[in-house]
Amino acid sequence: MADQPAARAGILEGDLLVGVDDTSVTTDMSEDDVVTLIRGPVDTEVVLTVQRTREDGTDEELRFAVTRAVIETPSIEAHLLDGDPATADVGYIKHTLFTERSPAEMEQAIAQLVDGGATRFILDLRGNPGGILDSAIAIADMWLDGGVVLTEKRADGAEQQYSATTGGPGVDYPLVVIVDGGSASASEIVAGALQDAGRAELVGSQTFGKGSVQLIHQLSDESSLHVTAAEWFTPGGHQLSGQGLTPDRVVDDGVDPVPIAIELLSK
Repeated sequence: MADQPAARAGILEGDLLVGVDDTSVTTDMSEDDVVTLIRGPVDTEVVLTVQRTREDGTDEELRFAVTRAVIETPSIEAHLLDGDPATADVGYIKHTLFTERSPAEMEQAIAQLVDGGATRFILDLRGNPGGILDSAIAIADMWLDGGVVLTEKRADGAEQQYSATTGGPGVDYPLVVIVDGGSASASEIVAGALQDAGRAELVGSQTFGKGSVQLIHQLSDESSLHVTAAEWFTPGGHQLSGQGLTPDRVVDDGVDPVPIAIELLSK
């Protein structure tokens, strides 16, 4: 990946790893075996030997000293849809996990797509299992012009509401959200808030239905007891846990939901 330790050291896409320090990488090694060789304390060096194919088709071996670092994998990938002038203004955002960095990544993605000409958006949450609650609230806030995002009802009867502010970077743009059975927890918070507010239609299949806060108590026999401390509800009062969200447009298995999302954006 760009701006990661290997790329900064000079290793290129397509290079074949053949050695780590003084150990040769062989075909009988598993991926975990190789990762174990490469891993080490942050800011220490590991020497990677790669095989690179020259322009004339011959191979050469090159050695690179790579400084180990914590690798930050982006949780968001974004691009304009291409191939058809009618959809060249559609910004597509794939979000895989709600991490601490996700709000900043989302804000950057929206800005870059708008700068590139995006006037409508698809937010793809398929396979996103959730993550950090605060990140979900912050990302919903970017698309909502105020209003409730989530109600948390605790076991002791107390309730807490999480609300969006006004004027987020995505509030002025038409939006469709794609979900599936792998969309859970924080994904359902965002999708549910946008659906209930009438801000976005959902396309895809029923979501997972994970909407509770659990406390885990370790027992003396090494088993554990899971106690539900709170349940999550969408702004419209829909309980997420065990139910999930039903899309506005249900898509059969094997059918690509992106063209349907584009159709909804074209209304």
